[in-house]
Amino acid sequence: MSVMSGIAAQMAPVLFKAACPDCRAGFELSAGALRLAIGASARTTFYSFTCPECGSAVRKPAGERIVELLTGGGVRTLRLHSSL
Repeated sequence: MSVMSGIAAQMAPVLFKAACPDCRAGFELSAGALRLAIGASARTTFYSFTCPECGSAVRKPAGERIVELLTGGGVRTLRLHSSL
């Protein structure tokens, strides 16, 4: 029975706390509601989501720790390539 409990715990959906800079609402989002873009620099690495309260498109910078948390939580990742 403890094995089943462990499996259920591993399958629990991951929720991320976020806030909207426009309406200032705070909320939790599932991994499916977030997108992560990893660019060649800190300036081009960000995550984005749509505010569930006001509908604004939100884009925030993502440092190394945020990238680690989001990818570990199953957020879809897009790797941006610079043109030569």
